[in-house]
Amino acid sequence: MAQINVNIRMDEALKRDFENVCNEMGLTMTTAFTVFAKAVSNKKAIPFRIAAQPALARERPAPEEAEIRAD
Repeated sequence: MAQINVNIRMDEALKRDFENVCNEMGLTMTTAFTVFAKAVSNKKAIPFRIAAQPALARERPAPEEAEIRAD
């Protein structure tokens, strides 16, 4: 299978943090992005929930919504 290069722009601090987390998991950034791309291709969707909160909810979150929880 032919391989190509893909360039991604991101904040330097985010790149450093992401690379550190990948290294802790024994992955390269390339492998992590490839896993993500395969999951999107297979599911035909982003493999995690993406949502925006209404402006009022961002100003005053309910106590049960104040924590960030992973799905």
